[in-house]
Amino acid sequence: MEKAYRVKKNEEFQYIFKNGKSFANRQLVIYYIERENQALFRIGLSVGKKIGNAVMRNRIKRCLRQAFTDLKKEVKPGYDIIIIARQPTKEMNCHMIKKSLIHLLKREQLLIK
Repeated sequence: MEKAYRVKKNEEFQYIFKNGKSFANRQLVIYYIERENQALFRIGLSVGKKIGNAVMRNRIKRCLRQAFTDLKKEVKPGYDIIIIARQPTKEMNCHMIKKSLIHLLKREQLLIK
């Protein structure tokens, strides 16, 4: 995922947590906020230390980044999205994580039909 598609700064994360909408399933939590002056979507990923060691956390983040790369043309532009991984994601493979992410994005109408 290119730098233009990333939310990196702590202030941006906190702004989205405070002012954005949230939705969750058993595996992932999604926070999102609409930004009118933005031509594309941006994502931020958070995988806490309770989920596992660094290898496990990095594997989950790689799977989530790959899922967004695959869905790049389908995600609505103009949104900042934060994905937080929950405990069950450590037993999931990349395909299952992508399926869970698609479920959340469809539910919140962040995908272009």
